[in-house]
Amino acid sequence: VRFKRLSREDIESYIASGEWRGKAGGYAVQGIAGGFVVKLSGSYSNVVGLPLYEVMTLLLGDSYPVHFNWLSPG
Repeated sequence: VRFKRLSREDIESYIASGEWRGKAGGYAVQGIAGGFVVKLSGSYSNVVGLPLYEVMTLLLGDSYPVHFNWLSPG
């Protein structure tokens, strides 16, 4: 993830927002800090959290029934 060059105002405002608390790396790309992102290379879902596409692909490759029970009533 590449951020734009942050101004003092960007940094101070972001810190004051408190959004950084409890975040790995101090930001969430799907939150306020997403406005600072210039470039994201690789898996968006991995940056956000668990890389679901990659995990499902690996599980399917090992014949795990990832689609089992998707359409069953709740």
